[in-house]
Amino acid sequence: MNVGIDIEEVERFVKYAKDKSYLERIFSKEEIAYSIPKKNVSQHLAVRFAAKEAVWKALSAKNKKLFITDISIKNDKNGRPQVYIKNIKYKKIDISLSHTRKYAAAVAIAF
Repeated sequence: MNVGIDIEEVERFVKYAKDKSYLERIFSKEEIAYSIPKKNVSQHLAVRFAAKEAVWKALSAKNKKLFITDISIKNDKNGRPQVYIKNIKYKKIDISLSHTRKYAAAVAIAF
């Protein structure tokens, strides 16, 4: 079992939310489509980024060729975040996300 954790400052993502080319380099189309219409866009982007980082940290010990852009976070029909690696649902990892106005955090546990 491996654990990954990440925390991000939401303020950092305020400017990124306005930069379409940055968003497309870091986030999947689904992550962008989920986050952009939200009232607090920067919070949703920050927590998705924290989740990607946490997953990367949890899995990088096993897979040295894994890039942050290979990871995407999509919600299931009940709103629970799910991890996808190269657009394939990765079932051997649990993830938890949380955010406030100032911070976004995520924990990933790979088993």
